[in-house]
This record gives sequence, C-alpha cells and structure tokens, in this order.
Amino acid sequence: MAVLRPASDHAQKKTAHATEQDRPDILKRREEWFDGQFDLDPERLVFIDETWAFTNMARRHGRCRRGERLRSGVPHGHWKTTTLVAGLRRTGMVAPMVLDGPINRDAFVAYVRQVLVPGLSPGDIVIMDNLSSHKTPAARDAIEAAGARLLFLPPYSPDFNPIEQAFSKLKAHLRKAAERTIHGDR
Repeated sequence: MAVLRPASDHAQKKTAHATEQDRPDILKRREEWFDGQFDLDPERLVFIDETWAFTNMARRHGRCRRGERLRSGVPHGHWKTTTLVAGLRRTGMVAPMVLDGPINRDAFVAYVRQVLVPGLSPGDIVIMDNLSSHKTPAARDAIEAAGARLLFLPPYSPDFNPIEQAFSKLKAHLRKAAERTIHGDR
C-alpha cells in the first residue's frame, strides 16, 4: 500500500549542527558573542580557519532514474590529505597557505608568523575557533605584536565563522573535479 505525501514533502540533505549548542552554558556564550558583534568594525575582522582536502573526495549526490541505485567509484585506500589555512576579510580571502598533511601547533605558529602577520595592520581583529593548535601563546604573541587583537569563537560555533561557507564552496568544487592526486588539487 502506497503512502500519499504532499507534493512539497521530499528528501532533502540535512543541515547538521552540534547538539552541544543547545546546552545552557554554550548557549549563553553564543549569545554573548553575538551581542558583542555590534562593537566590532567589519573592515578590521580577519576570520582564520583551516580545511582539509582528500584525494578520495567525491560528490555526495547525483542523478539516476527513479528506482535505480546510483553507483560511483570512490577510492577507499592510500589517499592523501592536504590542508588549506586561510583568512577571510570582508574583501575576500587573505593569507592562504597549503600544507601536505594535517596541521599541528608548529605548522600553525609558522603560518601565523610567516603568512598571516605580514598582512595584518594595527587594530585588526583576528577571530579563530578553539582548535588546540590555535591556542598556543606563540601565535597570540605574534598577532598581538602586529598590533592586532585575537578573539576566539564560542565553542561549537563554526556557524559564526563566515570562512566556513567559502570552504564549503571550495570543497564542492573539489568533489566535482574528483581529482585523485594532490598535484591535481592545486
């Protein structure tokens, strides 16, 4: 027996968020962060984050005839990770750096000192998430020595970092290209 559904009822991709955002302590910190946004000059904001690309990335959706299963080949072994660290200002992406492999504390400090800081001006506000490699005193010292301020987003709040949307578009492009070598990803 078929179940009748309204024409507007169809499968959609979920937009997930961390359930921790609903905890009272996290909710309070998110509200405080949001309330503090009015005091920040948008021209001075530099959002920093990193994203990863893998040589086994593939599109998550595709088209096929109704009732048929869509099959697509995706490599499962011996894939490589490439990390992109970058900043986002109101005017666009700044200070990009590509690493072979995942980022660690030493690589992040090198990024801050050699790539990010030369592009900072006194009065800039650098905003990052709470990744442990971001919280090193050496990174803070380098940013503050440039005359900039460092702020951390509330925990479980990637939705407050606009660079996440830029990285989402980049990853969609990489999935579409389905490149299987790190030289092809660059």
